[in-house]
Amino acid sequence: MKKWGIWTVVLLVLLLVGGCGQKESVQRTTPTSSNNITKNRDGSLLYIANIDVNTVSVLDTKQNKVIAEIPVGREPRQLALSPDDRVLYVTCMFDNKVDIIDTADKKVTGSVPVGIEPFGVVVNRDGSQVYVANYRSSTVSVIDAEERKVTGTINVEERPRGLAMTAEGNKLYVTHYLSGHISVINTEENQVKKVIALSPSPDKEDRKKSQGIPNTVEQFVIAPDGKTAWVPHLLTNVDTPIHFEETVFPAISVIDVTKDEEIQKERKELFKQMDVRDVKNETIIVSNPTDVAFLPDGSKAFVLMAGSEDLMVFDLTRGGNATQLVRRVPGNNPRGMVLSNDSNRLYIHNAMSHDMAIVETGGNDPYAEAQAKPNTLRLIAKDSLPPLVRQGKTIFFSGNSDEFAAPITGNNWMSCASCHADGDINGLTLMTPRGPRNVPSNVLAMRTGLFMWDGSRDDFTDYLLTVQGEMGGLTDYDPGKPLPPKVEEMFDALKAYLEYPDSFPVPKSPYRNPDGTLTAKAEQGKQLFEGKAGCIACHAGETMTDSTKAVNATGKLTTDNTKFLHDVGTVNPLDKGTKGDARAGYTNPRSKEIFDTPTLRSVWATAPYLHDGSAKTIYDVLTTRNQQGKHGNTSALTEAEKRALVEYVNSIE
Repeated sequence: MKKWGIWTVVLLVLLLVGGCGQKESVQRTTPTSSNNITKNRDGSLLYIANIDVNTVSVLDTKQNKVIAEIPVGREPRQLALSPDDRVLYVTCMFDNKVDIIDTADKKVTGSVPVGIEPFGVVVNRDGSQVYVANYRSSTVSVIDAEERKVTGTINVEERPRGLAMTAEGNKLYVTHYLSGHISVINTEENQVKKVIALSPSPDKEDRKKSQGIPNTVEQFVIAPDGKTAWVPHLLTNVDTPIHFEETVFPAISVIDVTKDEEIQKERKELFKQMDVRDVKNETIIVSNPTDVAFLPDGSKAFVLMAGSEDLMVFDLTRGGNATQLVRRVPGNNPRGMVLSNDSNRLYIHNAMSHDMAIVETGGNDPYAEAQAKPNTLRLIAKDSLPPLVRQGKTIFFSGNSDEFAAPITGNNWMSCASCHADGDINGLTLMTPRGPRNVPSNVLAMRTGLFMWDGSRDDFTDYLLTVQGEMGGLTDYDPGKPLPPKVEEMFDALKAYLEYPDSFPVPKSPYRNPDGTLTAKAEQGKQLFEGKAGCIACHAGETMTDSTKAVNATGKLTTDNTKFLHDVGTVNPLDKGTKGDARAGYTNPRSKEIFDTPTLRSVWATAPYLHDGSAKTIYDVLTTRNQQGKHGNTSALTEAEKRALVEYVNSIE
């Protein structure tokens, strides 16, 4: 008996010792979505991706203070915790990698190279796999968490951004930022099984009512019961002249997760389901919805408005409409939020002021009002951006009409980012007084010569005309007179942001070899580009445009020099010439046939093409939209040579 007793003790000791090094097996049982802020299981710690500071902050919710700031790669956009809270995954957008943080040691312990410009990230139920949306590669990487390497790649439609996974873990949803599409991936097979296309909101007789094409699709947030999901996005009206009250509208689409289709009648639109009134009984305008949070019992939903900087509250037990608006969440540009475990507080991440706002939710009491605390919690030790650049970036993403020296937009309707999505393009062609105009990219915009498709501006402050005519802002100032210093400073700040090298790095091309070199086909196209096709006549130099030559005798850029505007045979029947504008003293008239030369640096990422967006591909630019042979000597090329030329143009970085 004594021997058996001794061996039993030894066996128990061995089992205990052997088990000490094993991780606790944790299975997530709730839906999850990628975000720039997340919390651990007990809600005691928050992790925040400090977008342009290149750190992740760890905030202790009991002490209400930051206890660590962890350096990571460039442009950390979103993050996700493993189900056991031991590992944090962070997408580093400009380094094309996912950083892996040990949450106990609070440091990066490894990185996994993924596709071009990773954005959304989620972890599966048991933590064995990590999914990453690669924005420029149009893929989703599948990472083996234990081996820390990509073991699979799922091809999806272009510009995948947000990710969400069902509680069962069998379905992964991928939002496509500009198209208004949502891919549904079966995670057992890691294949796209369906693509949900958000429906356009039909035209209305009253142009000031919500209508347009869904785009700038942000998060995909699954409700607690797992039956539906809310998707914040914009509606953009492209068939009427651009005007701040008639072009861009906020919206929330609702998806039936069981059927994977949109419930069109449940879409939340301004003036309808989003119709909170002020003391004058007028609808309070909100802009740029970015995130959604639900109470666990599904009784309320909260929607964050990054442009107007508001929080909208929806009562889901009484019709599902907005019943309250927390106007002006403290801080700048609220982009993400998490709910405390007791449901009493929302922690809101302000991406431009890099601080945390806290809103008391009122819980599930239908009559309790949410209230924002006046003070915010600083998330970073030091801002990485120069003060003027930070000011400009804040202005760019703001739709808050009350915040700056003068209103950047009329009645909180829109921000610069409403058309230049995330600072870049929105893939749409908008109607203007000069005709249809394709929204251009801001990549290298300050280094490529004249501004506007017709080259009618040579000074950045000339964009006063855009702010006044399209955004409804700065309307107190005569465009023909000098601007007061306070307004000049706003334009100086915006210019500083656009010029700052880290603001808009030239995107890497997925058309190149994995090592970044040109393919053999692209090398052939390069020879044609510089030779027989004649493209280099206009697209040359570091910026690949001759617009930089439009200077006067002293070398200053000027709209007076029209030698480098070209008729390339792409005039649209709706195009109109102009007699010039007040900013230039009407010395800059333009005929409807001539256009400025755009850069070809990373042109692959800026479809559609031409001033009116009439070419869907580079091939169309060279063929179907080049019938007169004014846009390169492509008629002399064989079909194989045309394809090689397209390959090279798509490879230019």
